[in-house]
Amino acid sequence: MNRIAFSLALLLAPAAPHALAHDHAAHAGHAAQDAQAALSLDQALKGDWRTPDFAKRDAWRNPAQTLEFFGLAPEQTVIEITPGGGWYSEILAPYLQARGRYVAAVVDPAAVSDRARDYQQRARDSLQGKFAAAPAQYGKAGVVAFDPKAPSFGPAGSADLVLTFRNVHNWRANGQAEGMFKGFFDVLKPGGVLGVVEHRANADVPADDRSGYVGEQQVIELAQAAGFRLAGKSEVNANPRDSKDHPNGVWTLPPTNNHPEADRGKYQAIGESDRMTLKFVKP
Repeated sequence: MNRIAFSLALLLAPAAPHALAHDHAAHAGHAAQDAQAALSLDQALKGDWRTPDFAKRDAWRNPAQTLEFFGLAPEQTVIEITPGGGWYSEILAPYLQARGRYVAAVVDPAAVSDRARDYQQRARDSLQGKFAAAPAQYGKAGVVAFDPKAPSFGPAGSADLVLTFRNVHNWRANGQAEGMFKGFFDVLKPGGVLGVVEHRANADVPADDRSGYVGEQQVIELAQAAGFRLAGKSEVNANPRDSKDHPNGVWTLPPTNNHPEADRGKYQAIGESDRMTLKFVKP
């Protein structure tokens, strides 16, 4: 065999078993490193980056049980609607940092009235500042701005999970609820999940009701009208001590505590509002 033929034979020969084993081990090593980089939900909940006052409210918001009910997984693309100060952002973004993606959907300041524009701009700047200050936790977190009158939260069929916490009463009062639920449906993949937590009224309430409570069936009908199927209900955020007849609605209760100081003990004993926890699926 001449030198050229011998060289070609070497190139075309099957890889030696030890070389294949080395390649397999290298791939396995990379996969193990990826797995180690992903936080468990418990680790995210215990992270020292969480705002202490936020973490104190875990007993009322039950984030582990709530997110597990909604089917949160580390490789998902998750969109949270109007996250405010980032209470859930501090859990979700670090949890999804390694293999998934967290997106905060905020109101576009340019799309609202002058009176609301400054508030929405400050809220957006504050959240983006939080993300920029801690790239280890929020380096992959994204922000999408939407117009409440014609909401779009990203490319159609791009999200695995959309989450909204205590927002539906505001959308109903502003005539935006139907459009918001349509936007959730559009951005989710087939089989994707919409998770809703909302202050629960004892029965249906008018759209202009200012108590902050909404009837559970009213929320279900909004989701179903947008095309969703109800996949489950959880009582993890229920509070039977909440009588729902407070002078300043849900804001009478913690954490807002809009009540006379003399009544503090009474409302602390009740705790935070009774809340529905609903899971919907896009067929």
